[in-house]
Amino acid sequence: MQVSEPRQTDLVERATAFSLRSIKLYRHLDQQERAARRLADQFLRAATSVGANLEEARAAESRRDFAHKHSIALKEAGEALYWLKLFRLAEFVSRDRIDPLMHEAHELVAILTALIRTTKRNGL
Repeated sequence: MQVSEPRQTDLVERATAFSLRSIKLYRHLDQQERAARRLADQFLRAATSVGANLEEARAAESRRDFAHKHSIALKEAGEALYWLKLFRLAEFVSRDRIDPLMHEAHELVAILTALIRTTKRNGL
């Protein structure tokens, strides 16, 4: 019915690590100009929501609920990626600091997209 528990645990742990790295970036941005601080708030909400929704998916009541929680996590990962791109374009953060986080956000988006497709293909 769902992703096997070890794989799901790995994904949750990966999202948790992404959240922790995002918190560190937030702390850096919080010491910058007002625009960076405002955008950082939205980024942090999206970035930390990925893992929270994956945790909720562990207790999904059905395949549909499982897919829905992962879809929300995917949307939040995509939003976090948007803010990261904006931080880089606005030069709020150096490329060497932000690129690894952007890479991880891309990876989370790809993993979640594949997981949702597989879940839907296997029938809701």
